[in-house]
Amino acid sequence: MTARPTIIEFVEHYTHKFAEHTFLREKVADKWTETTYEQTRKESYRIGAGLVAIGLQKGDKVALLSEGRNLWVIAELGILYAGGVNVPLSIKLEESNDLIFRIQHSDARFIIVSGQQLPKIRRIIAELPAVEKIIVLDPVERPTPREVSLEWVQALGDSYLFGHRKEFEERYKSVGPDDYATISYTSGTTADPKGVLLTHRNYTANVEQARSVIGVQQDATMLIILPLDHCFAHVAGFYTMMSYCGSIATVPTGANPLATLKNIPVAIRETRPHVMLSVPALARSFKKNIETTIRKKGPRVEKLYNFALKLAISYNKEYYNRGGFFHFWKKPLISLFDRLIFKQVREGLGGRMQFFVGGGALLDIELQKYYCAIGIPMFQGYGLSEATPIISANSVGHAMFGSSGRVVKPMDIKICDEEGRELPLRTTGEIVIRGENVMAGYWKNPEATAETIRDGWLHTGDRGYMYDEEYLYVTGRFKSLLIASDGEKYSPEGFEDNLTDSSKYIEQVILHNNQDPYTMILLVPNKEALHEYARSRQLDPASQEGKEAMLLKIQAEIDSYKKGGTHEGMFPERWLPAAIAVLPEAFTEQNGLVNSTMKIVRGKVEKRWADRIAYAYTPEGKELLNPMNLESI
Repeated sequence: MTARPTIIEFVEHYTHKFAEHTFLREKVADKWTETTYEQTRKESYRIGAGLVAIGLQKGDKVALLSEGRNLWVIAELGILYAGGVNVPLSIKLEESNDLIFRIQHSDARFIIVSGQQLPKIRRIIAELPAVEKIIVLDPVERPTPREVSLEWVQALGDSYLFGHRKEFEERYKSVGPDDYATISYTSGTTADPKGVLLTHRNYTANVEQARSVIGVQQDATMLIILPLDHCFAHVAGFYTMMSYCGSIATVPTGANPLATLKNIPVAIRETRPHVMLSVPALARSFKKNIETTIRKKGPRVEKLYNFALKLAISYNKEYYNRGGFFHFWKKPLISLFDRLIFKQVREGLGGRMQFFVGGGALLDIELQKYYCAIGIPMFQGYGLSEATPIISANSVGHAMFGSSGRVVKPMDIKICDEEGRELPLRTTGEIVIRGENVMAGYWKNPEATAETIRDGWLHTGDRGYMYDEEYLYVTGRFKSLLIASDGEKYSPEGFEDNLTDSSKYIEQVILHNNQDPYTMILLVPNKEALHEYARSRQLDPASQEGKEAMLLKIQAEIDSYKKGGTHEGMFPERWLPAAIAVLPEAFTEQNGLVNSTMKIVRGKVEKRWADRIAYAYTPEGKELLNPMNLESI
């Protein structure tokens, strides 16, 4: 490969080097299939040549809307081999306006879409006159005039390769490292989404950088739970695994999002992955499922499990400082408990899992300690789409729980104050980076580009500090800061994550303080656990006494962070909530309050529940046992 390879050079190199090894794993008709590196390349040629045959010119945009599957990866490679630019679209986009904006704004000439997502395109196609053809990945009974099948495109590709192979090679060899590979649209929670322009070299550079901090064994299997449209799945998934001769598996698509979610544990058991790409929200869900299973085994098993867990957590500490002279006696006990208890827990996650990588949101330290204790460390990384995306990561043998890990190399990083001055180690400010992984800019948005990239430095908008020359701590987003009435600022994400991780009675929370006299909390309860708690006290959960007891239990969970509580001192008391708003419904992707990486969208939650926020700052609303809370519980 050249010093600055394109994705095409990268794929050509590794698919020839590891030709007979498995690269893609997919469940088809209840059976897991395997696609080799060589087969992946050849199938990509077919689609790429077919796109050239139907008129795709170098630099043309192709929108891709599909669930995670082999054809997602192969279709994107086909677009790149044809010299095109992929515009990956999230299947979580339900509103027609969201899709219309992205397809129109990107100037897409073609759309590649799965059969399940095709109805969304059909509803808006009349408003997309610039789209020439819709290529459908699955059989369609009655195609519309602009719809063609993938098989038709592949057949055209076969013919084109037979008669024009040299021209096809000239096309993909003409692609340069600074040519655009993808336009990835941000979530657009506050304004129109921005199209992040990522070049071929952005991707290959970030793979090289990622390899400086994380590695996997040859022929390891990765299960990707994250959406494939995000560049994290590209770099940490497709391309980094390709460079290590690994394989990637995707979760089988269900008839609806809930069915797909239910397929995740089945996919874990069947693929038995060595590593997973996941998000903190799913890791919390796995943890709660494990704890529920343990509870069902009876009080003796639960007591032994909790003792073993506590012992392992105390031994592992923050990972980098585990063990030590005063803890050596714990090691044989931990080995015994590992064989008796934790090995069975790991079997529920496939039995071969070595670690997971968490992306999409900050990962609470208690959750990291938990997974390390059961023998499957969950490592926090940090990045953003504008950085393609990996900036730092913890890894096996190199982790500091609570941190976002070692900064990738080669890449420059500095922490700046509000005036842009560089700050010393262990001083919090804005994280600013420079390197070949920094995006080319925002598509058709020079103003936003100039604001974000200044003198070659990408201003992330995230707060953090460098612990030393290697490890980065991310403390939150500037935009999510709480602002007290006296102007003091605080990032709430650490408390929010810790509360939901440590309490089985609380599912989701958002702290709010916008120059108000005190902080309030929007809280989604775990009603099942609370009902069980009420019944254990011989109370009917539907009765007035039962509701009051459940609300008081929620209050007690929050009070545990105050003076005298079990979590005393973890967070500044002045930022703990003085008012609680219990909500009647969860934050979900369906109601638009959670994004595609299962991260709560703060601004949308605050807008949706503006009335409850306002009520919390009234004397009645500040009272725990107010009518709205009693009704919601």
